[in-house]
Amino acid sequence: MVTIEEALRIIADQKINLKSETKPLEDALGYALANKAVSPFDVPEFDNSAMDGYALCGLYQQYKLVGEVAAGDSEAVLMNDGEAVRIFTGAKVPKNTSAVMMQEKTSVEASTLFLDEMPKAGQNVRKKGGQLTKGQEVFEQGHILNPPSLALMGSLGFEQLEVFLKPQVNIITTGNELVKPGQPKLEGQIYESNSYAIAGALQQFGFKHHQKIQIQDDFEATKAGIKAALESCDVLIISGGISVGDYDFVKQSLEKNGVKELFYKVFQKPGKPLYFGRKDNKFVFALPGNPASSLTCFYVYVLSLLQKLSGYRRAGLPTYQFPIKHGYENRFGRPSFLKAFVSEGNVAVLDGQGSSMIQSMAKGNALAFVDDGEKLNEGDLLTCKLIS
Repeated sequence: MVTIEEALRIIADQKINLKSETKPLEDALGYALANKAVSPFDVPEFDNSAMDGYALCGLYQQYKLVGEVAAGDSEAVLMNDGEAVRIFTGAKVPKNTSAVMMQEKTSVEASTLFLDEMPKAGQNVRKKGGQLTKGQEVFEQGHILNPPSLALMGSLGFEQLEVFLKPQVNIITTGNELVKPGQPKLEGQIYESNSYAIAGALQQFGFKHHQKIQIQDDFEATKAGIKAALESCDVLIISGGISVGDYDFVKQSLEKNGVKELFYKVFQKPGKPLYFGRKDNKFVFALPGNPASSLTCFYVYVLSLLQKLSGYRRAGLPTYQFPIKHGYENRFGRPSFLKAFVSEGNVAVLDGQGSSMIQSMAKGNALAFVDDGEKLNEGDLLTCKLIS
């Protein structure tokens, strides 16, 4: 058995070979850049107006209007001292522009422009290179592309981006008692739900599953199912069958398929019977069958590896500390990840902390970590991993 810290370190220390591919800009959301991005030109490329208004030559309160410049106009406009031109947001300002005055602070009579106040030199003018200069690093390698990132890369003229590939994931659920939702259910059977939770969690963080496979509690079937699943994935996630019962065949089947155990069992609650193994460049997580345990182990451990395999510079859920709304004492005898709800800068530990209780997790938005025997008073800081 390993500690939580040891398990996370073993996952983080795995040597991996990242692969990359070129993706169209519109398909690159959520991927990590395989190379640093450098600006090919100054941004802005030219001095331009930050407002709809008037470009001014000289600093006065009265000007002669001599023309107009719209966004996208490339023809040079000349102004002499005391002259102004109508200009629009984003339009290139004439070379000898002193300032731009927004239209709300002006009035026009015939061809004369009047300002409500004295302009200030350089006001409302976006200077060339004010955001980026040619050759400046825009993003480092491993930067995760979010919508603003795509907007910026598009504005720099990048039609395609070199990104790290994401791992291909297969999901196996085990159990004779499991029935697919929508099918007839006999006494003693339950509807299978963990594969939906895991597939949903994958999608939530920008990953996809390749296959979902249901296997009965039979050694030969489990061994064959694992062998087939390993052939078409980078990461195999198995739910159930990893404890020590008479019908738990997963660990033995993994050994028979040449998977090397990296750790088995973590001193924690929930999710003690967690398995992590490797075969060549393929990784296996065998998660407990209880729904809350399975999903907790995904959030804390599996997600970190998936992000590492995707070239992310930082892995794991965002973690913060919040004042707890009430007193709490961990009496479980193990360090615990508790279903919790963060709101208005505070956190509350929810009722229903049992490993099989998924309703409380569905109503929460965080996993709160409490060490073995730790006692918290109202207002004490509680470490929380945000899951939504």
